[in-house]
Amino acid sequence: MRDPNEIIIRPVVTESSLEAVDAENKLIFYVVRTANKNTIKWAVETLYEVVVEKVNTLIMPNGQKKALVRLAPEYSAAEVATNLGIF
Repeated sequence: MRDPNEIIIRPVVTESSLEAVDAENKLIFYVVRTANKNTIKWAVETLYEVVVEKVNTLIMPNGQKKALVRLAPEYSAAEVATNLGIF
């Protein structure tokens, strides 16, 4: 998987994910199940030209993998979300 578009499926657009964008400078994505934290970090940094501080992952009961990506303080998750069309 060398294409970052193969790793990131789509952003999560829920009320709690929008609160995370504002309050915690985090973006939340659905990712492929085989992706690890390092590849998710690389994909987000490549696609959106930001610096990722931390990545947390979880596998939901329906089998989808969700990645919670915290951006570095000098980057705004709200700006990235606006470019993605979330806001």
